[in-house]
Amino acid sequence: MNEAKDPHRYDDIIHLPHPEPKRHQRMPMEKRAAQFSPFAALTGHEDAINETARLTETKVELDENTKAILDAILQAIQDSREKGEEQEATFTWFQPDKKKDGGSYTVSTGTVKKIDAVFRKVILMDGQEIPIDDIRWIERC
Repeated sequence: MNEAKDPHRYDDIIHLPHPEPKRHQRMPMEKRAAQFSPFAALTGHEDAINETARLTETKVELDENTKAILDAILQAIQDSREKGEEQEATFTWFQPDKKKDGGSYTVSTGTVKKIDAVFRKVILMDGQEIPIDDIRWIERC
């Protein structure tokens, strides 16, 4: 007789109680469900897609006239500092992206602590350092 077509082939065990484990307790239903939850087969793939989609700006190269104006403003700030006057300014500057080409323009306002001509950066009282070569515009407050 063909077992696949026998409608009574499980009659002897169908009403038996479910076997209980002898060495450990039965797993709670909440934990059993966790084993069937989905998993990320490509860990980090979504982060990589989001990083690629993130837009960055290209640094604008300044013309000689704008560079001369910025140098004059920095010199005026330096002269004020040497006279003992606190000088507050707002800097628009390019901040390079750490992960990909390009970056973004940032606006920082603060009191100038020092203009470091050797390392070419402006240091604000709050400790922020702004590279002089990345400054796009300065407004004195």
